[in-house]
Amino acid sequence: MFRRPKGLHSVQFEKLMPTPFESATLNLQLFDLRREPVLREAREWFVRDFNPETLAELAEIVSGPRNASFRMVLGYWDMAASLVTTGAIDADAFRAAHSEVFATFGKVQPFLDAIRTGSDEPDFCKHLEAVVLGAPDVQALLDRRLAALREATRGRKQT
Repeated sequence: MFRRPKGLHSVQFEKLMPTPFESATLNLQLFDLRREPVLREAREWFVRDFNPETLAELAEIVSGPRNASFRMVLGYWDMAASLVTTGAIDADAFRAAHSEVFATFGKVQPFLDAIRTGSDEPDFCKHLEAVVLGAPDVQALLDRRLAALREATRGRKQT
């Protein structure tokens, strides 16, 4: 949630908040960036095939050829979410336009503490985490998204 910086009066603060048009414009620009071919392929892999169940599986995946994809996807979404946490984009507008963040975050959430500790990066995905966890009824939403992804994965493996 965006908070008023200390020392700013309400009139100054209102000037810092994005207008609906500004939020929409930035959301469309973020959407356009998602179409870049390398990022698009990395996002598809992340949502479809990145399914570690243990920290050991995660470590194996990210130490292999998909390391760049892992970093690209999470780096993109954390950067995009930083536009929300810094007040450039309205949080509800962002979550409505980029619902993929829920599946992405849900896949790394169980490992966040270990990743942050192991990499000595305590702020790893902090913007993504703040934006996702700021959604109403977020745990039910994450559970639904991850269940749907697991079902889709099972369906692909059976064919």
